[in-house]
Amino acid sequence: MIPDERPVVADSLYTATANPAPHTPPLSGAAETEVAIVGGGFTGLSTALHLAERGVRATVLEAQSPGWGASGRNGGQVNPGLKEDPEAVVARFGAEMGGRMLRLSSGAPDLVFDIIRRHGIACDAVQPGWVQPAHDAASMKVITERVRQWNALGVPLRLLSREETGAMIGSGAYLGALFDPRGGNLHPLNYALGLAAAAQAQGAVVHGGSAVTALEREGDVHVLRTAGGVLRARRVVVATNAYTGDLAAPLARTMVPVRSVQVATRPLSDNLRRSILPGRQAVADTRRVMVYYRMDAEGRLLMGGRGSFDDRGTARLMQVLRDVSTDLFPQLGEPDWAHAWGGFLALTTDHFTHLAPLGEGIMSATAYNGRGVALATAMGGVLADWATGRPEAELDFPVAPMRPIPFHFLRKPAVQATIQWYRLRDALGF
Repeated sequence: MIPDERPVVADSLYTATANPAPHTPPLSGAAETEVAIVGGGFTGLSTALHLAERGVRATVLEAQSPGWGASGRNGGQVNPGLKEDPEAVVARFGAEMGGRMLRLSSGAPDLVFDIIRRHGIACDAVQPGWVQPAHDAASMKVITERVRQWNALGVPLRLLSREETGAMIGSGAYLGALFDPRGGNLHPLNYALGLAAAAQAQGAVVHGGSAVTALEREGDVHVLRTAGGVLRARRVVVATNAYTGDLAAPLARTMVPVRSVQVATRPLSDNLRRSILPGRQAVADTRRVMVYYRMDAEGRLLMGGRGSFDDRGTARLMQVLRDVSTDLFPQLGEPDWAHAWGGFLALTTDHFTHLAPLGEGIMSATAYNGRGVALATAMGGVLADWATGRPEAELDFPVAPMRPIPFHFLRKPAVQATIQWYRLRDALGF
């Protein structure tokens, strides 16, 4: 069970199958570092690892334990690219910056798997590709255009026919699919724990149980206070994402935390494993309220989708995911469902990650819009570049001032209403 979490979302398969965690004692007393990193998820741990590999002293302050938040609970899909397609990225950010963003996000899965290989991280990582199946004719047009745009950049995406899709996924529910060879999947909590251990091995310091209660500036030094100690740093990276809270109040209002939930079976029989995702590709479909799924290394089917802000609604949506699973895969019969869990991920209104300064010498990176495993890992390299003095204009992702969302206090009813509208559109096929 996920410690210090609401019971409805605490029964995580990942926590039940986690590797031994590295020793990350709470900060105690006074300490100094070059770069302080608030948040021990993929963004913060990748930043620490990138800095440590360059010989820069980095210290991570995590409120709970490494990977406690979305990094240790997500779908484990190592998805390439950004939420928006290449031409939309270039149209908004220009050919130079847009091109850098596309190269960064395109290569992000390879970066993840390279880190795993170099540091010997045991997290059941495989890179057999990512599949986006189309549930109707309109979505088939969308993925056809997506393939065209990435092909124009030299990336070998391809369209699968209905028959090819059925053979790869094990379901006849789709008209066709996009296949992206860059993608893959892994055990996300074990990846986070492995990142923490790798960062420590390179010289970084990681403190769990060290929620930052105050962030102040004294001269040219930043002072971070926790319940047990004080950390002074030259630069600060804030990597708290959907769990930002009140530490940097305007930052929390630039994104919308949305609960995502998953359910998992017990290991399936060999016959079922041969008929459902036999190649272990990661899948996320084209519905506006999408479902995403994969087969883990032990033959468990993991199915994920949108949750609710309240416990009762979340439990109901977990059952919806079980029903969706048997609709997609009738061969499952009545499987033995062993785990159900969830957590918050961060969305932005423009669908892009935000790299925003919070004052002189403080930078934040937030909201991966469902692509956090690969993109957050890559963003750790960008933040390390910033922390070691690369000018903001030369970073591989744009830096922009914080843009709080108007009427952010209405986010919960607005999200629920939007989801219901999207579900209606999915059902009606428009």
